[in-house]
Amino acid sequence: MSPIAIGLLAVSMSVDAFIAALGRGAMASRISPALALRTGAVFGAVEALTPLIGWTAGMAAARFITAIDHWIAFGLLAGVGLRMILQSPPRDAAAPGLTLWATLLTAVGTSIDAMAVGVSLALLPVNILTVAAAIGLTTAMMSTTGLYLGRVLGHRIGRMAETAGGLALVALGTMILIDHLSA
Repeated sequence: MSPIAIGLLAVSMSVDAFIAALGRGAMASRISPALALRTGAVFGAVEALTPLIGWTAGMAAARFITAIDHWIAFGLLAGVGLRMILQSPPRDAAAPGLTLWATLLTAVGTSIDAMAVGVSLALLPVNILTVAAAIGLTTAMMSTTGLYLGRVLGHRIGRMAETAGGLALVALGTMILIDHLSA
């Protein structure tokens, strides 16, 4: 796999984490550098681990993972997205801080598709460690940036940013489910 292909894969695997971080940033009452780095690290680590898990499973038994990955992704993304929508703060309310648990659940929900990619990478001659590292680092950078941008957008559009982030997660989960069920 060429460096350009690895870069494109890394960016495409990071977009959903970026969108989720935008929504999560809108929830934060303030964003410290430590919170931003923790958020980026959690998203990046989870996004780097899931293709490794998928690759390992793909080497062993791809049919078991591909049979349920879309349901797992849909359930996690829709659940987190609905929670974001239902708990989005009113425009003038102070938003709650981000918990590690909520960040981890969101990261897992946005990275399930990377597990499926890992399964497919098991069929290709790739250095999975290089690919996983590229995906993880790109995701860490994009989610940290998304958190800060979400915070700025949250000041301006408040509830709309959080609702949009929640809707994006629900839509992403639904698209994954529809794509797998129609195949």
